[in-house]
Amino acid sequence: VQLQASGGGVVQAGGSLRLSCVASGRTFSRLSMAWFRQAPGKEREFVAAITWSGFEIHYADSVKGRFTISRDNAKNTVYLQMNSLKAEDTAVYSCAASLSVWSLSPRLHAYDYWGQGTLVTVSS
Repeated sequence: VQLQASGGGVVQAGGSLRLSCVASGRTFSRLSMAWFRQAPGKEREFVAAITWSGFEIHYADSVKGRFTISRDNAKNTVYLQMNSLKAEDTAVYSCAASLSVWSLSPRLHAYDYWGQGTLVTVSS
């Protein structure tokens, strides 16, 4: 599975961005998907996950109510809509895929494939 993330950029605090991650190489609907992020000098952390159907979703507490994960299986794409961005949201955001279609795990090792990441910078 190849994952290509895009949509990062520079935005002012309080603004919005939408990230996209396109998957190829395997039936997308047989993958659960997630977003992680890594800020400078910090470990990679879980942001959000979505099961194959899109009906089950899990968010990190730090983004709950501000970020929305969704997917379009017809387009092999998972999205992360980020609203009310804060300076502490600045990070490289990566998408990940799990062969376990029901996975909502926040653990790194639960995911089998990773994209290259896209940088989000929130200026205060």
